[in-house]
Amino acid sequence: MTPIRVLIADDQMMVRQGFTVLLNAEPGIEVVGQAVNGLDAVAQVAELAPDVVLMDIRMPELGGIEATRRITGPAEATVKVLVLTTFDLDEYVYEALRAGASGFLLKDASAAELAQAVRVVAAGDALLAPNITKRLIAEFSRIAGAPRAPLKDRVGDLTERETEVLSLIAQGLSNAEIATGLVVAEQTVKTHVSRILVKLGLRDRTQAAVFAYETGLVRPTGY
Repeated sequence: MTPIRVLIADDQMMVRQGFTVLLNAEPGIEVVGQAVNGLDAVAQVAELAPDVVLMDIRMPELGGIEATRRITGPAEATVKVLVLTTFDLDEYVYEALRAGASGFLLKDASAAELAQAVRVVAAGDALLAPNITKRLIAEFSRIAGAPRAPLKDRVGDLTERETEVLSLIAQGLSNAEIATGLVVAEQTVKTHVSRILVKLGLRDRTQAAVFAYETGLVRPTGY
């Protein structure tokens, strides 16, 4: 089985080396490179074609947000970016997701959590640490404001069931949880998710969640 190729981008050598040791010890994962800043990360992605980039947010020369935007921006881009952050209240969570990050993980995560995060993101699923999910919803509540376009104009191509699934994605439910709640097969949910992404021109579930909040399909509550 082809291993998941990982590039680690962080300006701290100890962090890069530590994550390299942890991930190389995991079956099915191979660290193929280390980048010292965002510019280095962009260049190494072009050279090494990793499957996943572990991206620090605050780095010299070019930060993780802009580096993420450059890496995931091209239409043909397939690499996934998993942003690593020290604080669950990181002010840049929202910006990085909009830039194309597929998920977030705190730097104090265990080796098992780190490896699982890499596998989840590589498989095309979104990943948000629970505390960061809470922070993200609070951030949406603060800055999203009114939908940028009428809801009917943004989701008009979706069926009623697809709109329902999109709403549940934005609430953080997995395919299995959505399937249980809707009493359908998990494969049916996967089909709905794929159609949602195609119809809305979105890359992954994380972008779908952002879209759902920005259009007002889902409103943050309870934070």
